[in-house]
Amino acid sequence: LKLMIITYHKEGFIKVQQGDLVVAFNPISREIDPKATRFGADLCLVALNSPSFNGCDSVTFGNKEPFIINSPGEYEIDGIFIYGYPSEGADEQINTIFTTEIDNIRICHLGALANPTLDPKTLEDIGGVDILFAPIAGGLVLSPKDAAKLTTSLEPKVVIPLMIEGKEGEEALKTFNKEIGGSAESRVDKLTIKRKDIEGKEDEVIIIQAS
Repeated sequence: LKLMIITYHKEGFIKVQQGDLVVAFNPISREIDPKATRFGADLCLVALNSPSFNGCDSVTFGNKEPFIINSPGEYEIDGIFIYGYPSEGADEQINTIFTTEIDNIRICHLGALANPTLDPKTLEDIGGVDILFAPIAGGLVLSPKDAAKLTTSLEPKVVIPLMIEGKEGEEALKTFNKEIGGSAESRVDKLTIKRKDIEGKEDEVIIIQAS
């Protein structure tokens, strides 16, 4: 059984690798961060039309040129189904919340979500999340309290808070953890996980150190 390996690269930038499959969520564009992590991805999912989120150039590498999805809708790429739901993001732009299932693990990335009130149908469609990536920094995205409230309503098995760099990030994390009242957070450099590891978990907060 292949393990899923999840790494975090600042902002909303997440890499999910499962065997040969590499999915990049919201890579940071090299124009705003020339040092942005580079790797080749099969899929590049872009929640928001902004250089902090749409740097698919960062994940075009070697012989890999990713298939780019940057708007709400329903997609199937090589047998993987990806669903994008419209929501309100930073600067009142349309933000796409993505869900996908890889090897029986259901992932949801909230992107740069700013408004925690989701359409009831969207909430229902997202339902049953195993791993949730949630921005919690406040400012242009969800505040820690709003992020915690939405997380609780989505009932994920594991939640990975994003945009947690620096001192403000640590403060946001404290508030988020207190609000969520989940089990104690653990900190890892990368998350290596398989289906049976998440059975029985509920609202477990795992912090992936940004590389």
